[in-house]
Amino acid sequence: MRRLLLLIALLAGCSQAFGQAMASGVTQVGRFIWLNDDPAFGGMSGIEISDDGSRFIALSDRSTLWEGSVTRKGGVITALTPELITPLHISDGSPTDHHTGDSEGLALGADGTVYISFEGLARVAAYPEVTGPAVRIPRMPAFDAMQPNAALEALAIDAEGAIYTLPERSGSAMQPYPVYRYKDGTWTTAFEISREGPFLPVGADIGPDGLFYLLERDFTGIGFRSRVRRFDMTGGGAETLLETRTGVHDNLEGISVWRDQGGAIRMTLIADDNFKFFQTTEVVEYRVAD
Repeated sequence: MRRLLLLIALLAGCSQAFGQAMASGVTQVGRFIWLNDDPAFGGMSGIEISDDGSRFIALSDRSTLWEGSVTRKGGVITALTPELITPLHISDGSPTDHHTGDSEGLALGADGTVYISFEGLARVAAYPEVTGPAVRIPRMPAFDAMQPNAALEALAIDAEGAIYTLPERSGSAMQPYPVYRYKDGTWTTAFEISREGPFLPVGADIGPDGLFYLLERDFTGIGFRSRVRRFDMTGGGAETLLETRTGVHDNLEGISVWRDQGGAIRMTLIADDNFKFFQTTEVVEYRVAD
């Protein structure tokens, strides 16, 4: 049995080491499996990491928000300790339901306001206090035409407080993804992102370098592949930072981009376990040297 376990561990290590393509200067720096006995735990679809890497906010797709501290050793995550677990409410103070509660994208404003995008009733809502009611943000007419279960998966915010979101599906394999921006009370189409291959957008962030980072996922039938691309704020300058083979990571859906103490860009990615016992809430980090 010990030999079998050793072989499994070695094969897993080989998958981690050789099952992905990374751009020059990109290295994996940590992988943590987050476990928790709370019945609400699971389905993590978004994550935000503080500028110093010591705090986290995580979002479940069942409208529960988790906040707490990050323990690290040598810069690598060794524990995530929740200090606040709270269900989300709609603007009238009522709990979310099946129609209003498919929470997918997460972004954190400079003033501490939490923004969340939803996929059931496609919309973005603001939470000045996460334990209180949502503050409505007007819906864009284009949201009504989005495909069921393929709406606003990804959410990001820039240094000026403008919000960016995009749908999981663009409408056809040849059609680019529109990136919508909410600024000064108005929605516009900020830019478009090329659709490349079978990957679909599931998470986004704007890094401290001012670039737009897009996490994409592909389900191959036996597991998940992940890709991270980044763009300038016109949708140009596309660069693929990471592309994994099936099974290297679980169902990565959330991304937070920040700068570590060494001055490098750090990408923190979190997996949605779909509340399945055979999947994991995996948190993996990559460093981008440039």
